[in-house]
Amino acid sequence: MMGLGYIGLPTAALIASKKLNVTGVDISHRVVNTINEGKIHIVEPDLDGLVHHVVKQGYLQASTKPIAADVYLIAVPTPFKENHMPDLSFVESAVKSIITTLQKGALVILESTSPVGTTHKIQEIIFKERPDLKGEIYIAYCPERVLPGNVIYELEQNDRVIGGIDEASTEKAVWFYKHFVKGELHKTNSQTAEMCKLVENSSRDVQIAFANELSMICDKANIDVWKLIRLANKHPRVNILQPGTGVGGHCIAVDPWFIVSEFPEESKIIRSAREINNYKTEWVIEKVKNAALQFKIDNGRGAVISCMGLAFKPNIDDLRESPALHVAEQLQKDGFNVLFIEPNLNKYPKYNLTSLNDVREKTDIIVFLVAHKEFMAMEIDGNIKILDFCGVRNQSQN
Repeated sequence: MMGLGYIGLPTAALIASKKLNVTGVDISHRVVNTINEGKIHIVEPDLDGLVHHVVKQGYLQASTKPIAADVYLIAVPTPFKENHMPDLSFVESAVKSIITTLQKGALVILESTSPVGTTHKIQEIIFKERPDLKGEIYIAYCPERVLPGNVIYELEQNDRVIGGIDEASTEKAVWFYKHFVKGELHKTNSQTAEMCKLVENSSRDVQIAFANELSMICDKANIDVWKLIRLANKHPRVNILQPGTGVGGHCIAVDPWFIVSEFPEESKIIRSAREINNYKTEWVIEKVKNAALQFKIDNGRGAVISCMGLAFKPNIDDLRESPALHVAEQLQKDGFNVLFIEPNLNKYPKYNLTSLNDVREKTDIIVFLVAHKEFMAMEIDGNIKILDFCGVRNQSQN
């Protein structure tokens, strides 16, 4: 397993739980050492016990270098560079690191979200260095489709789309996933599987963009967007999502750009949705600033602002592409007195985290950015101004 992050580690642990020998590879010595101690470096329900068990049983071990294997899974980051162009350097590095260990009959599977055609690029990289492996190994693409906070269950239960560079590779990959996936395995080619992952997340992004755009319209029209959506969703064929601070995470906030970069003329709605969701975050920042400036006018001093939640979605510790974190950081950068609150983290290297108990005593303005369960039942003094951008107060009242 190349990469031991939010996808790689749970996948490696699940496979190892089926009594298959797994070597997890990561460039971080800290991550490798933590896992070899039977511990984990991320927050994910049920993962700590599973990792402890499979490490103790000897089915999972971590290393900074790959070894010869029957199957290679690549689950490394695929961020984007300037102008939202995909950065495949981590994938290419992972592929190059396994080339010398590859043997005839090996199966190489890419799980990282990637632009269409990436799996064939992997084939080119391998065969350029190892022409002796042409026709002798299998290469396929199988994107993960899991929800952080419920990864172990979804890795096992969700359907998977599997596409090989040829029919034999598809069949070989299906054979492998049958060892640990109970969901249905859908066969296709690698290009379709790659696009399928991008389309799934782009569809979600478009739906969220509608909700976020609606929230800004309702704010201007002095309409409670949460009540409006609740009423509209009473229609049997309407299902509007909940608006938020923006869109974060390594999937929905990133994947649509992979389509836009390859099909710039055709992807008008997809691009627009990305821009709306990014704009929503900037809109939130301006709303908080205006409230803080009004507080200063009314009270003759700067407000203490509590930014409630830093993760990109509720009840996890994942800060990747988090709009909430961007809001808090930008407010502090612009000179406002900001408290950082994230109940799913014990500490954060860049900022001192404030506990929930201290929020009530120190705060003038509470800004709900993420609907963590810890925020639902918070009792807040009537003198504290509340800005709720994720509907946490609305949910707690329902």
